[in-house]
Amino acid sequence: MTTTDYAALAREAGLPRVGARPPLVAYFKEMWERRHFATTMARYRIEATLSENRLGLAWVVLNPLLQAAVYGLIFGVIMPSSSRPPNFIPFLVTGFFIFTYFAQSFSQGAKAITGNASLVRSLSFPRMLLPISAVLQQLYQLVPMMIVLVVILVAFGEYPTWEWLLVVPILGLMTMFNLGVAFIAARLTVHLRDVTQIIPLITRILFYLTGIFYSLELVLADRPNLLKIAQLNPVHDYVALVRASMLDGQEHSTVLWVVASVSAVAFLVFGIVFFWKAEERYGHD
Repeated sequence: MTTTDYAALAREAGLPRVGARPPLVAYFKEMWERRHFATTMARYRIEATLSENRLGLAWVVLNPLLQAAVYGLIFGVIMPSSSRPPNFIPFLVTGFFIFTYFAQSFSQGAKAITGNASLVRSLSFPRMLLPISAVLQQLYQLVPMMIVLVVILVAFGEYPTWEWLLVVPILGLMTMFNLGVAFIAARLTVHLRDVTQIIPLITRILFYLTGIFYSLELVLADRPNLLKIAQLNPVHDYVALVRASMLDGQEHSTVLWVVASVSAVAFLVFGIVFFWKAEERYGHD
């Protein structure tokens, strides 16, 4: 008998091919059954990473906080600008913390498969759990950052209002977007390892286009058409929506909500299908 004959015989007997990609519904079912693998792995990574540092979990907050302090010194004190909003420190820290959530999800999600090559080659499980775990890790680390952010805002006179509750659905949409980006980056990195060298450049460009240390709305106030184009950047929109919910003087925009919602759904759906299509190739490339 030929190899083709054996394959046909195996299919008739109901024997699945090793590493075969299951239908999407079955794939999701298996992921749900193994969901604890992703959550446990995310917590383990946090513990493993922070156990090497004496300050431990404090570095989750200190690292973006120190970077925000540097930018605050440069663009808030040394180089003050008309594009700087009145509540500059809360504005800057809020933007930095939310952008860090995206940047780390992007970079860690990209390495989800290539960074766990031995695990992928030795065990059978839905590979999508790996980028999910990477984003969950960043979501867990965002929690203490948001607690510190609340303390900083109150210290600068930004007191809680009912609008702060909008941060939950905003971050929910951003998590969907981050997952989609992580799925896409994870597969691209498997096929082309050089992508990992480009990701820091993409992240840096988005950082400057997002308006972390300046207000896009103030800079482009006299160029509304250019502002509309800038608001098509979903990362900016998530940052701007959180700022609008937590800071005085920041306004919600229907455009921001629409772009944020559409981007979250579009990137998540495309990322799922894009990643799932290459399920059989992970661990073989």
